[in-house]
Amino acid sequence: MPGDRHPQLWAAPVTYAAVGATKAADLLQHPPAGYRPLERRARIGHGAERFEHAWMRARSWGIQKQSGFRVLPIDPPTEFGDHTYTPVGFDAGGTPIAPATIAPREHVYGADGSQLVAPGDTVQLVIPFGPFGVKAPARVVYVVDEPRSKGFAYGTLPGHPEDGEEAFIVELRDDDSVWITIRAFSRPSSRFWRAVAPVLRLTQEFYTRRYLRALAVPID
Repeated sequence: MPGDRHPQLWAAPVTYAAVGATKAADLLQHPPAGYRPLERRARIGHGAERFEHAWMRARSWGIQKQSGFRVLPIDPPTEFGDHTYTPVGFDAGGTPIAPATIAPREHVYGADGSQLVAPGDTVQLVIPFGPFGVKAPARVVYVVDEPRSKGFAYGTLPGHPEDGEEAFIVELRDDDSVWITIRAFSRPSSRFWRAVAPVLRLTQEFYTRRYLRALAVPID
């Protein structure tokens, strides 16, 4: 089982302090100190059917899988598995507005049977990097579930090449166009990754472009 290979990651804290800061309206102007912000968006279709298809794919790691990642769930021990958490929230100015709380865990599934992500889900992402696969553990830190805006964000865990957070939000606009927005802030996580920061940045841009195309595929 994937969880058996990574028995401690389920308990590890994320590697940055500003949990939820990808929600801040002024992220690009005022990112967390020492972090590089990023925001990209693309139109991926039109209409309610496309929106439904896109957000369900996004909320079940479809963007990452379509971009070539392996996504290995890391489950906590049984005694912890029936609970999740609501992380600290931030207002538009980046001010914390709610403390973390423990709540009963509820598994939610999409129309195709895929389990949708929930706050607290922990995964080992394996990212293609030339002939290698780079491990990038991450945890879902919040979910967006509004009538016309749905998605989630994950934060980095120890062992990820970067420290930071990345959000994937699918939006149905008033003109019925469907958009994907990716917002992130990050920095290299170690001396090694700082030494190859230009390569890391190019890799992030490469996969961000893949992310933007991942949901613009025909509906089966």
